Amino acid sequence: MLKIGIYGGSFNPPHLGHLAAARAAAAALELDRLVFIPAGVPPHKDLAPGSPTRAQRLEMTRIAADQLLMPTVTEVWDTELHREGKSYTADTLEEAAQRWPGDELWLLMGTDMFLTLHHWAEPEKILSLAGVCAFGRTEQDSEEVFAPQRDHLSRTYNAKTATISIPDLVDVSSTRLRELLRQGKGREFLPQAVYGYILREKLYETHADLKRLSMEDLRCVSYSMVYAKRLAHIKGCEEEAARLANRWGADETRMRQAAILHDCTKYFSVQEHLDICEAYGVELCALERETDKLLHAKSGAALAKHIFGMDDGIYNAILYHTTARAGMSLEEKLLYIADYMEPCRAFPEVGELRRLAYTDLDAAVGMGTSLSIQEMLQRDKELHHDTKEAFEYYGKEI
Repeated sequence: MLKIGIYGGSFNPPHLGHLAAARAAAAALELDRLVFIPAGVPPHKDLAPGSPTRAQRLEMTRIAADQLLMPTVTEVWDTELHREGKSYTADTLEEAAQRWPGDELWLLMGTDMFLTLHHWAEPEKILSLAGVCAFGRTEQDSEEVFAPQRDHLSRTYNAKTATISIPDLVDVSSTRLRELLRQGKGREFLPQAVYGYILREKLYETHADLKRLSMEDLRCVSYSMVYAKRLAHIKGCEEEAARLANRWGADETRMRQAAILHDCTKYFSVQEHLDICEAYGVELCALERETDKLLHAKSGAALAKHIFGMDDGIYNAILYHTTARAGMSLEEKLLYIADYMEPCRAFPEVGELRRLAYTDLDAAVGMGTSLSIQEMLQRDKELHHDTKEAFEYYGKEI
């Protein structure tokens, strides 16, 4: 029998307080699964005018849940977004009981919701289908607040309840956060990737110019386009690219921009890659058309140039960061090597590659292309012509 947490809400937008609560509940209840459910039409309040669409709130919730880095536990369920009329919790729990028959359901909620639960539609049905876990949203929430309601629900409905405190409390309401976003503030209350999605979609009256983003905003927007598991690599690549820039006399800011964007389309579908390349005139060979690992460099370079306003130097650095090529520019070499040997990389030859990167850059590129060719041959994969030509050009330096 699985123990499943049901966490519903408008998520307009989902913020760090939601994630802190979810993480605390998952740990306290030892949940096997944590299901986020964005409300379609909340029964207790109207969605604020100008709110994001259902699809946008769903995507923000997906991005937020992904930041917990619990892929085998977290899930976003869109059942309420497809339901006509108001999103009553009793109906959702009934569906959940049918979807996970025999499993133990727990309904997660904040203090205000917990204290008014007996006034909801069909509270007896809710409490017969699930236990209730309440978490304090402010430092003032305490056992004195929870205890009377917990006793009432137990006596009246034979309810199963749990109450927890939230470590690292982030005390902000979604209403206040929306106001702050309209004023160009509030980013500190949001996961970077959620804030990046808000900027990308221009939600809550934000008006970011994607071609003139600050470095921090560029990070947020790029992070919103990938899964959270990729962020350690992207951050490592950025810092490595900055160090290499300082060692070899390149522009640190430009290398950071290239590294931040180099994997921005990493998780796009093949068709999405192909559509981007067609839209922006990126020529593709037959091998590239059928290889995700190669395609993301091409589509990522196109977005870097045409959406984020990067110049041809950064465009080419991203374009060739996977394959390398003969006659690379300094920026192309630095991104290629930074991507290959950033601190998260752990393969037997990485120590020597890191040494060469700071002593003989061309030899490092030659070693990188040699390792790539060896890997492709071991996997019986076709070699890209740019990698072969790069090895012939730089391999003699090894």
